[in-house]
Amino acid sequence: MKKFFVLPMVAAVFFASAQTIGNSPYAAFGIGDVKYDNTTDVNAMGGISTAYIWDFNNNFNFSNPAASKNLELTTIKVEATNENNFFKSNFDNMSVNKHSTYLSNLSIAFPLSPKVKFGVGYQPYSSKKYSVLVQNEQDGVTEANLFRGEGTLSTVQAALAYQITPEFALGARTNFYFGNLYDINELTYSNAELINGYETRNKVKTFNFTLGTAYQKKYGLDRKLTLGATYTFGNTGQMETSYMNSTYYYNGNSDKTNMSIIDEQYSSDKNLIPTEFSVGAGYGRDAKWFLGTQFDYKKGETIQFLGQPFVNQNSYRIAAGGWYLPNFNNFRSYFSRVTYRYGAYYEKGNLSFNGTDINQFAITGGLTLPFENRSANRLSGIDVGLEIGKRGTLENNMIRQNFVNFRIGLNFADKWFQKRLYD
Repeated sequence: MKKFFVLPMVAAVFFASAQTIGNSPYAAFGIGDVKYDNTTDVNAMGGISTAYIWDFNNNFNFSNPAASKNLELTTIKVEATNENNFFKSNFDNMSVNKHSTYLSNLSIAFPLSPKVKFGVGYQPYSSKKYSVLVQNEQDGVTEANLFRGEGTLSTVQAALAYQITPEFALGARTNFYFGNLYDINELTYSNAELINGYETRNKVKTFNFTLGTAYQKKYGLDRKLTLGATYTFGNTGQMETSYMNSTYYYNGNSDKTNMSIIDEQYSSDKNLIPTEFSVGAGYGRDAKWFLGTQFDYKKGETIQFLGQPFVNQNSYRIAAGGWYLPNFNNFRSYFSRVTYRYGAYYEKGNLSFNGTDINQFAITGGLTLPFENRSANRLSGIDVGLEIGKRGTLENNMIRQNFVNFRIGLNFADKWFQKRLYD
């Protein structure tokens, strides 16, 4: 029996199992479909964050904490994502749609002093949930292969920024990843009583660290050049992997019975979350507009999958985007105080099957809608974002994934513990 399956076979049955598989068939491989993202406003600009310093006082940059020098208020962000995926394959010209909604970001940040800023946050990192049944009949005997998997990895972050000079800052972030991933391949025949199962369980508890730097130079009265860089490294925890090859059958209560273990292995690995670095640059006008670009690179890692190593390739991402604000002090026109965001990105993905890379491209946009009755120095508001793109290809019986994703976030910003004076 083959202990590993390739994407063309999944494509052949993914559409017949549309009600049970997760949001993407690519989630079946490795650590699942990576959900980790930035905040709604940054995602609406193509994901540019490394050299992005928001002009106002209500934003902390978790991707590059060094780019947070203007934060003066305590900010609380609560954000959700709605994903809408449309899959197509040339295998029998099949197609299916999938949808999901989940909490994508929860964070709080505040200044400790004029030079020191701090924030903590939570985000889902990756998830998988799929169930694929492949059946073949030969000489009156039916062979059934069932592939199942589920699990979620989440991350909790704590970040600190220090403004060394008015132009230059350093930042650091620690990232704690935790969760469980489960995959199983079960093989049985219509003339056999027993099932042969290959099962992999991954338990993840690991830390890594991100260092960042940001530099912003003012030109003239209101122009600015921003440069930034980050480096993520140092997995210090571990991923415990257990693999078991066994035979059994299910009783009336769906419990495994008469189990016989053929092979059992245990391993521990630290190289689960990839090492990565990012560089970015941007140029803009104070409180008016900004345009930036960014390059991200991730080093590929290997994870145990159904008893065999699965290799994630090196990947990179190129993005550009920015924002435009007509007039934040015009209280006669609400839409003059709305921030309009735009962007696009291309990602050379970490998955490859039979020489075919699974890449991704998208255009993005969004709005930051201030609460109407707040002053310019209390910029609480609502962020909304839209992402339209494509992942994968129809070549070699692969699956093309078109997607339309909506994001919404609430940003509450105010001064806490402010001492008030009265006459």
